Amino acid sequence: MNKYYISLLTLVLLLTACGQSTQSFEVDGTQPVSDENRVIYQMNVGAFTQEGTFQAAMKQLDRLDTLGIDIIWLMPIYPRGATMNSPYAVMDYKAVNPNYGTVDDLKAFVARAHELGIKVWLDWVPNHVAQENSWVETHPDYFTKDAKGQMIHPHGWNDVLELNYQNQGLVNEMNTALKFWIETCNIDGYRCDYVSSPTIPVAYWQDIIAQLKSLVPGKKIEMMSETDITDRFNQRIDSCGFDYDYAWSFQGAMARLCRRGFNADSLKQICQRFLDKSSKVKNRRMVYLTNHDQNYNDGGNTLRKFYGEHRYGLTVLEFTFYGMPLIYNGQEIGDPDTLNYFTDAKVKWNRVDRKMLNTVRTLISLHHQQHALAESAPVEFLSTSDNNVLAWRRGNVVAVVNFGGYDTVVSIDGLETGVYQQWLNSQTVFYGPSMSSCSLSSPSSIPLEANGYVVYIIQ
Repeated sequence: MNKYYISLLTLVLLLTACGQSTQSFEVDGTQPVSDENRVIYQMNVGAFTQEGTFQAAMKQLDRLDTLGIDIIWLMPIYPRGATMNSPYAVMDYKAVNPNYGTVDDLKAFVARAHELGIKVWLDWVPNHVAQENSWVETHPDYFTKDAKGQMIHPHGWNDVLELNYQNQGLVNEMNTALKFWIETCNIDGYRCDYVSSPTIPVAYWQDIIAQLKSLVPGKKIEMMSETDITDRFNQRIDSCGFDYDYAWSFQGAMARLCRRGFNADSLKQICQRFLDKSSKVKNRRMVYLTNHDQNYNDGGNTLRKFYGEHRYGLTVLEFTFYGMPLIYNGQEIGDPDTLNYFTDAKVKWNRVDRKMLNTVRTLISLHHQQHALAESAPVEFLSTSDNNVLAWRRGNVVAVVNFGGYDTVVSIDGLETGVYQQWLNSQTVFYGPSMSSCSLSSPSSIPLEANGYVVYIIQ
C-alpha cells in the first residue's frame, strides 16, 4: 500500500511540475551542430551482422545514420594470426581478413558511409604483429629482442611479437601501410592501439601524424590514442599530436564504484577529478562505459554486470557530461551479452532493452543539437537535497539522475527560472522519446523514480 501511495504521489508531482501534456517527438536522423558534438561507434565487422562481412554491414549503415552515428571505428580488419585468432595479431597490414571480404568491399563500405555523412576510422596495431607474420622469417630485424637475442612477446601476449621502431625499414613499412588505407579506401583516421608502449618513440608519432594529416590536400585525418594521457606515466604522449585519447581512468573509476557500493558523492568526486585532469591535456577526450575490452576481457562484463541498475543513469552521464561519447556495437540495445571478439561472436540484435535504446536515441539527438554539449563545454554541478541524486548543468542543458534505489522528490538549487523542455524522462522513455514543457525555478522539487533520470533544456 505504501509503495502504491508513493508511486501515485510521484506521478502527481510529475504532472504538476510538467503541467502540459507529454507528446512524442522525433529524435532520429539528427546532425551534429559542430565536430565537438559528434558520437563515435565501435564496430566489429565480424560480430555486427550474422554474415560478418563488409557487404552485410554496409546494408546497416542507414540504421546507424538514423541513430545518429558520426564516426565508425572499425576494429582490426586485417588477416589474423592462427594462435588465438586475435584481431590484434596482424598478419598483413595492407590486406583484409578474407572472412570480411576484400579491399574493394571495404572501399565500398567507406564510400557508402561518406554518402551518409559518416566518417570511418580503422583500428591500427602499431606495437606488435602475429607470431606467424612473414616478417619473422623475412625481416627478423623488424623485431625487438631480449638479452639473449630472442623476439619479445609484449605483456606476455604469446600470440604476438613486438616491433622495433629503431629500425628504419620497419618504420617505412608501417608508414606506407598507414598511407595505403587513406589513399586506397579514403578512410578518415585511425584509432591507435597500445600507444602507451614504451618502445614506440614520441618522435615517431609526431612525424607520422603530421605526414598523415597532410597526405591528401583538403582531407581531414583524425587520430585517437588508446591510452589515458592524464595518467602520469603517459604524459609524454600529450606532445604526439593525437586528436583524442581514452578517458580510461574515468570509466575504470565508475566501474569500481559500482562494484564496491555506489555513492553519488563519490561519483561527483570522480567526475570532478576527470574534469580537472582533462583540462590539462591538449587533445579532446573519448568517454565510454564499455568497449571490446570491458565487454569481453576479464571474464566478460555487460553493462548490467558492470553497472547494475546504474547503467541507465551513467549512460545519461556519458552523453551529457564531457567528451565525445562512444557506443560499442550492441550497447544501443542494452549490451545484452558478452561478445568474444576472437571468434566474432554475433551481437544478439533480437534482445532489445527498449528503455536503453530510446534513452540512447534521445541522448544522441540531444548531444547533436545542443551547443552546450560540445565535447569540452564547461560543467557546473547543482546542489541537491538528496545525496544519492547528482545534478549538473552545461549551459542550457540540465541533467538530474537518482542513483538511489528508491523513489524521491529532490530539491535542486541553482536552476534559472523559466520554461524548460523535458527531453528525457526515465518514467516514460520505455514507450518512446517524448517531450513536455515544465516551469522550473530555484529551488525546484523534481520527482524521480528509483534509479530515475530527467534531462531538461531551458527555452
